[in-house]
Amino acid sequence: MTMATPNLLAGTDLALEQLPKVSLHDHLDGGLRPQTIIELAAEIGLELPATESQALADWFLAQCTAGSLVEYLKTFDITVAVMQSRENLERVAREFVLDLAADGVVWGEVRWAPEQHLQGGLSLDEAVEAVQSGLDAGVEQARDAGHSIRVGQLVTAMRHADRGLEIAELALRHRDAGVVGFDIAGAEAGFPPSRMKDAFDLLAAEWFPATIHAGEADGLDSIRGALLDGHALRLGHGVRLAEDIHLRHEGDTTIAGLGRLAEWVKDRQIALETSPSSNLQTGAIAEWGTELVDHPLDLFYQLGFCVTVNTDNRLMSATTLSRELSLVSEAFGYDLDDLLALQLNAAQAAFLPVEDREALIETIIDGFEAAQ
Repeated sequence: MTMATPNLLAGTDLALEQLPKVSLHDHLDGGLRPQTIIELAAEIGLELPATESQALADWFLAQCTAGSLVEYLKTFDITVAVMQSRENLERVAREFVLDLAADGVVWGEVRWAPEQHLQGGLSLDEAVEAVQSGLDAGVEQARDAGHSIRVGQLVTAMRHADRGLEIAELALRHRDAGVVGFDIAGAEAGFPPSRMKDAFDLLAAEWFPATIHAGEADGLDSIRGALLDGHALRLGHGVRLAEDIHLRHEGDTTIAGLGRLAEWVKDRQIALETSPSSNLQTGAIAEWGTELVDHPLDLFYQLGFCVTVNTDNRLMSATTLSRELSLVSEAFGYDLDDLLALQLNAAQAAFLPVEDREALIETIIDGFEAAQ
């Protein structure tokens, strides 16, 4: 979903939409346009809580501010329901790319769970192929409009289901046809990565990267499981890693002590895919406060972690990547160099070959220099 007015770097008139950006954590079923939902719902006779675009957008935002990941996830019943056919998956994927491109994203990783989109008779492989067709069409249409963007699929398995190995095999079948990584999502507490250890072991044996939702609705044990059982190269959100960072004050100086887990994540530059607005909505940072300024993102950044900024679900948070960057620039006093550092972190963590990451880094640096 695109925003009506530009999002500015705090204290300036620089529109962040014009800067090249990297999106690592963005769910396909959380990024539908409200009007698209209305049109697709009408086709299948699905009753909606609102039938006007802005009213529906407002409903999603209101439903997702309960401070609970479980309540937040219930809104996906609607979006998933209208994504059960090849045509609808293609349309949603195409529009998803166009909205990213309009926001200045030059590399976007699109995560979604094919197992949730089979009610219309599609097979897992057909669902993946439909989304890839839509993504390809979106990239081509965006380029025709003057935008440069590349995208990749992150195939996701649902934590509460028992299809991890099957979905991992699906991802591997499509690794040379648009799928760049694997993820697990859904209710985090009670569903550790160890439940799908066979899937993660297979992916590791096949040298295929995984990013795992961890440290959002559960604590340090979830993060440990993502790294040990899931062989995760990135952590989806990961904000509760801050529980392993202990601050003490000596006069005017604040000293941070890192536990073994936090130290490991920092030293190996395992990327944290934070999503500031979403993390507030789901209560992921409730231990530290209820305002954006309380988010541990800045703590991670100041300590040298590979922290990144993402949207998670643009529909549910009424946001874009530019908006998220504008919010953190205002909350933490970040300037253009700080936002550049965050984008370079994301580029370095992208599931791309090293040569492509180097080219992506050059694109980002050139774009930021041109904006100064």
